[in-house]
Amino acid sequence: MTDTPRDPAPAVSRALKILTALEQSEGVPLTLSELARVVGIAKSSAANLCTSLEDGGMIERDARGYRLGRRTAELGGAFAMQFNQVREFFAICAASEDLHREVVQIAMLDGSDMLYLARHEGTGAHRLGTPLGSRLPVTQSGTGRALLSALGGEELDEVLAGATFDRITPHSVRSRRDLLPLLAEARERGYTVDRGSSFDGITGVAVPLPAWSPSDPRLAMGAALPSDGATDERIARVGAALIEAAHLLTNPLAVRA
Repeated sequence: MTDTPRDPAPAVSRALKILTALEQSEGVPLTLSELARVVGIAKSSAANLCTSLEDGGMIERDARGYRLGRRTAELGGAFAMQFNQVREFFAICAASEDLHREVVQIAMLDGSDMLYLARHEGTGAHRLGTPLGSRLPVTQSGTGRALLSALGGEELDEVLAGATFDRITPHSVRSRRDLLPLLAEARERGYTVDRGSSFDGITGVAVPLPAWSPSDPRLAMGAALPSDGATDERIARVGAALIEAAHLLTNPLAVRA
């Protein structure tokens, strides 16, 4: 008989399960009964945990139930700002003749997903792109393909081994065999172009971001363009601007100059 490992901090583990459940609810509030059922504890115990999380600003309550609190956004922002490239990203986008008007985002590889960390809103009329903290499959997002295009050999095989090719839109890539030519095109061009693979009506243009230090996560930067205005000329202009921005974000001396 194998002993079950003892949880050294069960209250913390249960609180984390509550936060995870609220994250996965996609903004829909959950009742106390629903949270107790997810965690597998009595309703009274769930109430005590929720009170502590609410006091700390981690969750909020309204008439419909509980949802994530603003403190989680503050922690997410603090996590992103640990990385040098994210800190410099906003100023570089604002100073770029071609990027300042576009929605530009930085995402990091997390397993087989791209996790979106930072967002330059741009001055254009549209507000496209992926909300901060959201995830997209690495195979279907522009930032994901840009990141994959910078990998080779064993690294690429390792990431794709856990990746999926679920159909998100009619333009989603359905297999590794379909994906590899797109990565080759991105390497040759210097940036990837995603025509609606993750969001119908959005054309993504993205580049990989080489790390400043070995401990940095794998990052990519991309712009979200409305497909009806994504002419070849605009895509090429944004792609060139992203390459230049990536160069600045890779060279600390250039950023400081």
